[in-house]
Amino acid sequence: MNANIKAWFFGSYFAIGLLCTIYLNFWGKESYKSIAYHIGQGLIWPAVIFPSVGKFIGGIIILLFIATLTLRSK
Repeated sequence: MNANIKAWFFGSYFAIGLLCTIYLNFWGKESYKSIAYHIGQGLIWPAVIFPSVGKFIGGIIILLFIATLTLRSK
């Protein structure tokens, strides 16, 4: 992958995450929570904006955990 494309992609991702963090901190339904909470949500903004993505990520983590337990040699 071209270095310019990577820089553009990651820059865009973090810019959208920053905007999401600011929005959630001031106008979100959980605006009473700390900025650290909203920064965490800004880092995974696709899962916050699209709840089905969060469920997909959770399913992948569960499958990886099960695969690790199953394939671990004794």
